[in-house]
Amino acid sequence: MNVSVRSSIAPAVIGGFVLGGTLLVVAAVVLFGNLRLFSPTISASVVFTGSVAGLAIGAPVTFRGVNVGSVVDITIEFDAKTHTAYIPVQIILEPDHVRIAKDGRSGPARLSTMIERGLRAELHTQSVVTGQSDIDLDFDAAVPATLHPDMAKFLEIPTRQSPMDKIENAITNLPLRELADNANATLKSLRSLSGKLESDVPSLIASVKSTSDRASGAINTMVHTVDDLQGKLTITLAAITTLATTGTRVLDQRSVELHTLLVSANQGILQAGDVVGNLKGLTSNRAAARVNIESALRDLAASAAALRGLTNDVEHNPQLLLTGRRP
Repeated sequence: MNVSVRSSIAPAVIGGFVLGGTLLVVAAVVLFGNLRLFSPTISASVVFTGSVAGLAIGAPVTFRGVNVGSVVDITIEFDAKTHTAYIPVQIILEPDHVRIAKDGRSGPARLSTMIERGLRAELHTQSVVTGQSDIDLDFDAAVPATLHPDMAKFLEIPTRQSPMDKIENAITNLPLRELADNANATLKSLRSLSGKLESDVPSLIASVKSTSDRASGAINTMVHTVDDLQGKLTITLAAITTLATTGTRVLDQRSVELHTLLVSANQGILQAGDVVGNLKGLTSNRAAARVNIESALRDLAASAAALRGLTNDVEHNPQLLLTGRRP
């Protein structure tokens, strides 16, 4: 009796355990895994032309650090015509995490619209220590959209260079050979200059020393000359001071005499003015002295005429001095 009961209960218990375990596994996958049974996802492609070191399936896809999806597939395709290798990466995005606001309302973002507005993907290194990488999305309309329709299985998000790629490309494009040649030429020039300096510097130092000695001698001579000139200038200044003092004293002494002379000269000028006035009075038309003078001058003129006539007669006839003039 007991045995039959046990055999009838055991299958039910085992079935319950199996069903419970299956439910637990499904719940764990749904809750902790990447399987999302009730949320829609969008598949997209990102085609890289360079290295994707550190990127693996399951790596997160972020938008400015916010997780919006994950990597589900990584493949390699080789173009025989251009001999170029491409790495298409398939990702899944959760559009519910990104919403576009418009007129006070918001709705799910469309991936094609975001790509038209400049959405770009770049390979981002999560940790330098572990070397793990992820894909980061951001808007950068300045980067042209380069698409690969033959390789992308889904809507393609264009890529842009990461900062590390830019640095690597800049270093790769550096003209290292030219820089090395220029460095070698510079070193050769420095060696040549060093050799010339070693040969020319001693003579240059000797020339500088000789010039310095001559300059020192000239400076000493100038110092002595300046000292002598200073002494002579002191003596000259003393003499000029003495002369100025003597001149001042003489001027002081002669100032009284000059004043007296000026007064006498002024008096003489006044007396001369009086004499001139008197002469004007004597020579005026109504003055009696002028009439007498004019009469005397007429008599003198007559006497002179008579004497001139006598002189002419004597010259023609000298005997007149002895016999006299006959009536």
